[in-house]
Amino acid sequence: MLGIAGFQFNWPTQSVGVVNRLGSLLVLGMAVGCGSATDERSVSAADVPKAPAIASAEPGQVGEPDANGFLSTPSGLKYKIVREGSGPKPKKSDRVKVHYKGWLDSGKVFDSSYDRKEPIEFPLSGVIPGWTEGMQLVGEGGEIELDIPSELGYGRRGSPPVIPANAQLHFKVELLKVNP
Repeated sequence: MLGIAGFQFNWPTQSVGVVNRLGSLLVLGMAVGCGSATDERSVSAADVPKAPAIASAEPGQVGEPDANGFLSTPSGLKYKIVREGSGPKPKKSDRVKVHYKGWLDSGKVFDSSYDRKEPIEFPLSGVIPGWTEGMQLVGEGGEIELDIPSELGYGRRGSPPVIPANAQLHFKVELLKVNP
């Protein structure tokens, strides 16, 4: 079982490389703890506690796009739909399968499923509030960019040593599958 800051994931044991690739931050943006891998590929909702409630994270749009084409929600999340999905939009209670890349304001990439060449599946209610809110704005098969303010990410605590305190997070996310 691979432990990630209070979250438990089951991963394949085909090679030590799988565990090494998971040494970066996962979509949850939390630092990897120690542990070993097991046979299963997905996380069950019962295995993953809810992310801490840092701020309200209900989806919705406010105002016109900014100069970079990003819209804002009442919570302060900024997003841009890169590609509309033709499938259903996930609900907070759904599981999603995604490919993503996350980076800091400096441009430093802190995690990428693209680099691991393996998408990830997780309960939408088990991630940071900015992800929970943002992923509800795009349909299955779509792609979204998220600019997540610190209050909807890791706030004052950050996720050392990779994500500093008060960090704004940026993500490119492809929503591959919604599982109710």
